[in-house]
Amino acid sequence: MQYRTLGRTGVQVSSLALGAMNFGAVGQTTQDEAAAIVDAALEAGINLIDTADFYSAGESEEMVGQAIAGRRDDIVLATKAGLPMGQELNHQGSSRHWLFRALDDSLRRLGTDHVDLYQVHRWDPRTSDEETLSALTDLQRVGKIRYFGSSTFPAYRIVQAQWAAQDNHLNRYVTEQPAYSILQRGVESHVLPVTQEYGMGVLIWGPLASGWLTGAIRADREITTNRSKFRPRYFDTAIPANAAKLEAVERLAKVAEEAGLTMIQLALGFITAHPGVTSAIMGPRTMGHLHSQLAAADIVLPADVLDAIDEIVAPGVDLAPEEKMDTPPSLLDPTLRRR
Repeated sequence: MQYRTLGRTGVQVSSLALGAMNFGAVGQTTQDEAAAIVDAALEAGINLIDTADFYSAGESEEMVGQAIAGRRDDIVLATKAGLPMGQELNHQGSSRHWLFRALDDSLRRLGTDHVDLYQVHRWDPRTSDEETLSALTDLQRVGKIRYFGSSTFPAYRIVQAQWAAQDNHLNRYVTEQPAYSILQRGVESHVLPVTQEYGMGVLIWGPLASGWLTGAIRADREITTNRSKFRPRYFDTAIPANAAKLEAVERLAKVAEEAGLTMIQLALGFITAHPGVTSAIMGPRTMGHLHSQLAAADIVLPADVLDAIDEIVAPGVDLAPEEKMDTPPSLLDPTLRRR
């Protein structure tokens, strides 16, 4: 396992992290299975576990808490808040009102008195940067969080938050967690240059592109992945963007085969090759998934393989841009650009 410094924090984290989104109802991973996955991940050298309150309405955090009981101090524990937790209007977002409550709820579920990295799950356009950063700085000062970061923020919001921290003498986001894969490379043109400029740690979610890069999806097979049940539109090959992804996958499979790699090794090796990336988050549902992804732990892709990938999906290009989750609200809601 490789280890890298998390931004400028001095904290060393594994280049592959264990994501717990599938623990619980979402992935139907049981507590016993989750505990076994955590055990195997830690044994392999992973020391960063990432979850969120939103995952299965808190169930993921509870399962992680039980799985790490008795060895909390050896783990860099990350969670997130901001996505809706129930129907109450104020049980979401990044206001001081909600973050204080959400963190206490997460700490209770995780069975700990602090988290090492607390991340704002999405940019909240209703809340000022000063409000959010002030709340996070206070939570850090009382010891409930060690560091804080953002997740899936547009590049301009990352910059704005850095400026707001400086202007208001507040602590800053030290990490960003964007979506990034061979099929979705848009962050290379905007987010990653910004995070590198500010010395932020970068934890990647979706490095296997929701299953497209696992080797399970091929032109001659029916698409029956777990994720396709939740978001069938993202896998309908009658849609041009998905047809383009399938064509790219077929070409990437040949590159992987010629290099003596699995598709998973190719996909994760591509992510960890970027100098701006700290760690790629794996989201296994089963032990088999975990072991297939751990096989990429020490993969270093040679230049010719990276060049071949660039020929298939050009740097900075998203094959399915409509699937991105960092689109400015004004592009999604006409009322915000036509007032």
